[in-house]
Amino acid sequence: MARKNSKMKAVTGAAPEAARKPAIKAEAKNDAASDKNGTSSTWSDLFSHMASTTAHWTGKPIAFLLASACVIVWAATGPLFGYSDTWQLVINTSTTIVTFLMVFLIQNTQNRDTMALQLKLSELVLAIRNAENRVAGAEDLSDDELEKLHEELRARADAACETLNSRRASKNKKAS
Repeated sequence: MARKNSKMKAVTGAAPEAARKPAIKAEAKNDAASDKNGTSSTWSDLFSHMASTTAHWTGKPIAFLLASACVIVWAATGPLFGYSDTWQLVINTSTTIVTFLMVFLIQNTQNRDTMALQLKLSELVLAIRNAENRVAGAEDLSDDELEKLHEELRARADAACETLNSRRASKNKKAS
């Protein structure tokens, strides 16, 4: 375990324990919000857990196979029901309901993944010595501020590219 922690400190820039205490306090607060059974007492936590579990299971091949089997069974029963309006309504209603619910499930999963990615990127930006820390919180900027920052960073990238190209050109001239 100590070896794993030393690797993490090396990657994250060896942040002191004092800097990590607010996160520990936040975890303790969240634990205090749980009821006696250890389950969270908020609807948001319940939905988040349900959405994560459902997304995990619906992303498996067996879920696709089950959905395909339902469509095949529905199609096979067409002649039995004379391809009636009710028979068509069953599949239309079913797919509409599933699609409607999956939109919210996918959005929740996307929000969680995006936030986790932003946190990881922010940690990396903050760990690099010469990086601008203002980039770590870029997701909170307005569209105009993001565009301005994008232009600044693109200009810096272009300048760095030009410098590298001129160095390569001078190196190739010396080698010739």
